[in-house]
Amino acid sequence: MTSYLLNRLVQSAINIFFITVLVFLLARATGDPAASLVPDDLPEAAVIAMRERLGLDQPLHRQYWLFVQDIARGDFGISLQGHRPVSEMIIERIPATFSLAMAALFVAVSMGIPLGVLSAVYRDTFIDRVAKVVAFLGQSTPPFWLAIMLILFFGVFLYEQGLPSLPIAGRGGPATYIMPAVAMGWAVVAGVLRITRSSMLDVLDSDYMTMARAKGLSPKTVIWKHALRNALIPVVTYFGLILAAFMNGSVVIEQIFAWPGLGRLALVSVTGRDYPVVQGVVITVGIFLIVINLVVDVLYALIDPRIRYTKR
Repeated sequence: MTSYLLNRLVQSAINIFFITVLVFLLARATGDPAASLVPDDLPEAAVIAMRERLGLDQPLHRQYWLFVQDIARGDFGISLQGHRPVSEMIIERIPATFSLAMAALFVAVSMGIPLGVLSAVYRDTFIDRVAKVVAFLGQSTPPFWLAIMLILFFGVFLYEQGLPSLPIAGRGGPATYIMPAVAMGWAVVAGVLRITRSSMLDVLDSDYMTMARAKGLSPKTVIWKHALRNALIPVVTYFGLILAAFMNGSVVIEQIFAWPGLGRLALVSVTGRDYPVVQGVVITVGIFLIVINLVVDVLYALIDPRIRYTKR
């Protein structure tokens, strides 16, 4: 296990290195940031001064080395629009994005796993058909459309009728999480449901489940304790991927609900050509994705003791 963890840590470090190289090169491949930041009516001397201010007048390898040193210190530079340290701006936005991602994950788990288990246990019945309909609706409903429909009904229609309504924008109390979490998590419910159902069907048809029933264990114990635990391995893998996807793909939902998270910060920075902020957000999300994958690999051993890691 120790050798496996060391190997995965080395792989993670290599992945982070490639992320920094890719972000560094792409930021410079889009054009001269100094020229895009200086108004057209200013002379060339202003562009040169801006280039010196950003350190773009140095050789490329020197720029990258300074870039990596700054990242190692947690310094992503100064925002060209906000005139604040990028690291401070990211730290301020991480709790909002992470809390929304966890709320959306809760929606997916609380609906997807129970429906997937029931669909597998009661296969080819009415419950199974209902679960398939839910999966179909989850896969076919665009998150942005669902977000707009939720706002129109729970935020506008109910308010106009004098009924209790939900906040439609901003981050505040628990009520502000409901609509954006459902809009983000609904599409994932379908994936969780289908993976859980498929995995449960494989486990329920296995020999050791037959043995568990032969020992006289109750159906509840067989299903929810033994079968579900063994069926959770691919589901946990999917959880890691969707949590990272929530962190990375929350731009649309955060923009619709005016959610003060990383996704909205990245969108504003891209439109404003604030490339230090864009670099900082991309690297932060990339590192988070790598860490999530590492944690998921470690969780395998906790879920199924039969798994043995070997050095690869």
